[in-house]
Amino acid sequence: MPGLNLCNENYPMTQSRSELASGQIVDSMLELARCSKQHRILVSGSHLPQVMKGLHRRGYYRVDTAASCGLPHGQYHIGLINWHGHSVKALEATLEWLVHFLASSALLVVWVDGREANRLLQSMLESFNFQVEVGTRCGDGIGILACRRDRAAAAMAA
Repeated sequence: MPGLNLCNENYPMTQSRSELASGQIVDSMLELARCSKQHRILVSGSHLPQVMKGLHRRGYYRVDTAASCGLPHGQYHIGLINWHGHSVKALEATLEWLVHFLASSALLVVWVDGREANRLLQSMLESFNFQVEVGTRCGDGIGILACRRDRAAAAMAA
């Protein structure tokens, strides 16, 4: 898995450490997903208020969370999961719920702590029909971009 260095060290010193880390993670996730402001984005995981605030500050307003996303029918182009301090098993349960909200060609970016989760994450994403495209490290976290494989399109191409 090729690595990118998407960490941005150019944040004002007036921000708290958690805001700084959250801002860097949001920037890295947006860059990995190649988001445009027209994409519908579903956000889940840790530090949701900071992530939502960061996305809105950057002009991304078509963003929802579990509390506001409605019924699942593949309506989101991008899924962003910031997963810190939770178990990999809980992440699997979140993915099981989230995939129903994502379009058949959706991109998913998952930000996790440490290397152990990285190894488990790749096989977990593949079990949900995602293919890992690229990853990056920033501080103590790892960001992974995965593309959803459209089974119907793959069957027609074969």
